[in-house]
This record gives sequence, C-alpha cells and structure tokens, in this order.
Amino acid sequence: MNTADERALSGPLVVGVDGSEPSLRAADWAADEAALRGVPLRVVYACLWERYEGAPLARDIGKPTELPLPQDVVAAASERARARHPGLRVSADVVFEEPEYALVREARNAAALVVGNRGRSGLAEMLLGSVSLTVAAHADCPVIVLRGTHDNQATPPVHGRVVVGVGEDAKESAAVRFAAEESRRRGVPLEAVRAWRCPTHEPAGYPLMVGKPTRQYEERAVEELEEALQDLPADVKVRRRTVEGHARRALVDASHSADLLVVGAKRREGHLGLQLGRTAHTLLHHSACPVAIVPHREHGT
Repeated sequence: MNTADERALSGPLVVGVDGSEPSLRAADWAADEAALRGVPLRVVYACLWERYEGAPLARDIGKPTELPLPQDVVAAASERARARHPGLRVSADVVFEEPEYALVREARNAAALVVGNRGRSGLAEMLLGSVSLTVAAHADCPVIVLRGTHDNQATPPVHGRVVVGVGEDAKESAAVRFAAEESRRRGVPLEAVRAWRCPTHEPAGYPLMVGKPTRQYEERAVEELEEALQDLPADVKVRRRTVEGHARRALVDASHSADLLVVGAKRREGHLGLQLGRTAHTLLHHSACPVAIVPHREHGT
C-alpha cells in the first residue's frame, strides 16, 4: 500500500472555509463526505487578517452587528458539521497565512481536500476563485471543488452517478480508482467517459468518407477505456462510453447529470506553474457539478 492509499484510509477530510456562503456550503458538503468515508473532518481557515466582515457567518453565529473573528469562522462551520452529523469527529484550526500555501500544506496529510468554487471576492458563480484554482493545481491529495449548486450535499445522491474522464494513458489509474470508490460509497453507478478525435482529413460526421483509419481511432479509445477499467472491483457497476470530440466538452455535458465529476492531473517534480491540463482547467470553470481533481505524480521529468 503506498502513501496516498494509506492517507486515503486514515487521513482526515479537510475543508477550507473563509466565512463566505460558498465556503459554509462547502463545509456542509464536506461533512457529508467525511461521514460517508468514516474519517474525521478538519476545518481550516487560513487568512492574513484578524477579522473578516462576513454577513452570512455573522447571521450564523447570532452576531449580525459584529465582525467575526477567525475563530468564529471555524467554530460556525464546525457546529454546522456536528449538527449535520452528530457522531462526526470534527477539529478546527486557524492559520495566519496565505490560504493557498496553508491548504496545499494541509493536503499532504489529508484523505481529500474540499473547497468552494469561489470565496469572499464576490465574483460571478461561473468564475473560479484563485485559491481554489491554485490548490487544485498543486495539492498532493484529491481536491474537490464544489462547482454547481450541488444542493449542499454529498449524500444522498441527487443524480445517481459518478463520472470519470479517462485519458490516453491507462496507467494513470488514480482518478479511476478514486471515482470507483466514490461511486461505491454512494451506491451509484460509475460512468467512464473516453473522448476520441479523428484527424480533420477524416471527418467523423460524413459516413461515406469514414474508412478503416477513422474506425481505428474509436476502436483504440474503446481499448484504452477497457484497459483503464480492468482492475476495478467486481461490485462496482460501470457504464462505459466513448465520445467523438473534445474531452472537455464531453465532460462538461456529462456534469449536468452527475453528482461528482472526476479527472486526473499530472504533478511534475520541480514544476512551479499551474499543474492542470486543459480539460481539468475547463471543468473547474464550467462544470455543473462538483469536480474532483486527482493527482498523478510523474517522476524524472
């Protein structure tokens, strides 16, 4: 069993909060997920300021005329989690540091990390906050960004399926394994999507022009999908689907009827930039449901 697998079994589920409404909704969702996994929930508020003017939080703690302290932020989120799941083990901490750095560090010992899609900046719902984007791009554990309304819940299922995007490299199975476990915990099917494209000189939309070379692209996608799924437990119900076109478009479409969308992200040692592929980046901005970014570390690059 590797370090990531051990952490997934014993590490806490971490949720980043800042007192904003999206972060409080994230705490609700994370409480469901922690209860589902049977692991503790750790609530973390990282900031550089002692006080934050947050109206939703002020209402929650019954002090609408006062500016809440960071301790009030984590206390309110923790109480919401305990009220939602009375038996859940909840811990909380305040870290006076840039949220991006603090949460990436928290991810080193976490089973998974949950963040809202935006914080207190007040940007439109379709835009992704810089903290969420940075954490998703650098964390060592799976990061779940709560896109969409998600009905403030991880359980019970709303749409009744988990979707995973399967890439070209079937050896990168971390995302598939993560998605399979999530579908198993929820008791819903796993839909595995493999997108494929034919060259522009072999258009798929014109049957008379489609020959053996074009069919080979689709057949290869089917083979790659089967290879990626071959080691899944027999009790995971899997629906296989290949789609002609861009992966990011196919997965955004699939997100409208999914409870969770899972994709992988390569982590290159020594690389300091945003370590997200184009597909993951698009989903973090446009998915209609929560997105799980599951890291796969490359060595020697």
